[in-house]
Amino acid sequence: MFDTDPAPVIRPAVLSADFRRATFGGPRRNSAPCPWVKVAIRSIPLRGVPHLQFSYFDERKNVTRNIPLTDASPALDELIAWAFGNIHITTAAEEIDLQISKKGKVLVRTKPVAVPTEVPIAHNRTKDHPLPEGKADRLLEVMGVMSAGGQVRATMRAKFTQINEFLRQLRHTLETAELLGLDRPLEILDCGCGSSHLTLAAHHYLNEILGVPARLIGVDVNQEVIRKSAAKAGKLGAAINFQVNPIAAAEAKPDVVLALHACDTATDDAIARAVLSGAKVLLCVPCCHHHLNTQLKANGPAEVLRPLLRHGLLLQRSADLLTDALRALLLRIQGYKTDVVEFVGSEHTARNLMIRAVKGEAPNDPRFVREYRELKSFLGVEPYLEAMIPVSRSAGELIAPIAVEESGAYPTES
Repeated sequence: MFDTDPAPVIRPAVLSADFRRATFGGPRRNSAPCPWVKVAIRSIPLRGVPHLQFSYFDERKNVTRNIPLTDASPALDELIAWAFGNIHITTAAEEIDLQISKKGKVLVRTKPVAVPTEVPIAHNRTKDHPLPEGKADRLLEVMGVMSAGGQVRATMRAKFTQINEFLRQLRHTLETAELLGLDRPLEILDCGCGSSHLTLAAHHYLNEILGVPARLIGVDVNQEVIRKSAAKAGKLGAAINFQVNPIAAAEAKPDVVLALHACDTATDDAIARAVLSGAKVLLCVPCCHHHLNTQLKANGPAEVLRPLLRHGLLLQRSADLLTDALRALLLRIQGYKTDVVEFVGSEHTARNLMIRAVKGEAPNDPRFVREYRELKSFLGVEPYLEAMIPVSRSAGELIAPIAVEESGAYPTES
């Protein structure tokens, strides 16, 4: 359905009692000043009163406002006036997608919800835990994270936080990529799955909590950790396909690729596998970054960095940041909308950076190609990932992947 004004569709849907959540993003279609790149709304009850929670995101932070439903019209009207190009609204009964063209035409698509949406839960907790504390959960019990009574073990608090934050990021990204309502099971490949805590958690959360059919494939070169992972899956009755394989050789055509704490270039192997497989979503939390560390030298244009690179600790941290910046640029060049976010607080793990990528942008954007080449030339480095998804080729063009030695090169996720 085409129209020129999205408000008659947005307002009744968002202000109704059946409203659940909405996301406003994409290119903006007017010049009205707007400091945000994305805005999300969800319905929550506060002290028994219906509220709308507006979350405003820019490149570095987000700001949240809770507004009573009866007073939310001005904030909603301001949001509509910003004219974001892509809007997704979920109610109890249907999903509504609005796309606004450069000429202001509004295309509206509706479909029944694939998974019945629950009534918003009371806003009496401080954290959004997909697997909440205090509620018995067989998965967390088998993992040793939680007691049979639902209490988190003191020594597993960091793991509990990590699992829940990962599931929250996974759910949010799948919603953004519109992968929760497929007419077939979602296929997810976990690269370097190790002890498979997050593989098992994703299978449990999607299939049993959200009711989203999903097939999980866990791959690792370590035969012993795969054996233990398969045993845990059997104990839980989870039909997960575990494979002892290099990432490039894993038997899968994934919609989603995960790589959590894969060491050094194993993260690059996972990114390349996502791109070359045409995966819609990539979530990776890199670990160490030795490959670029050995290449960074205070030579040529980068000589001005000598005060930074002469110190081992600063060199290591610089290599970490630059490696992930180059990875994010290569993903953008390949047509993935990519951002880098904090995964969990640094008190839980020092490796707390997550690269999130959703396929759907135009590949080979000249801005990103130029940024990538200029940065690489300035540093005088050759990123490992570029050998598998080179900038010189058309974005998305399949090439033969680099062979991965089966030497335990990628770690167990801990």
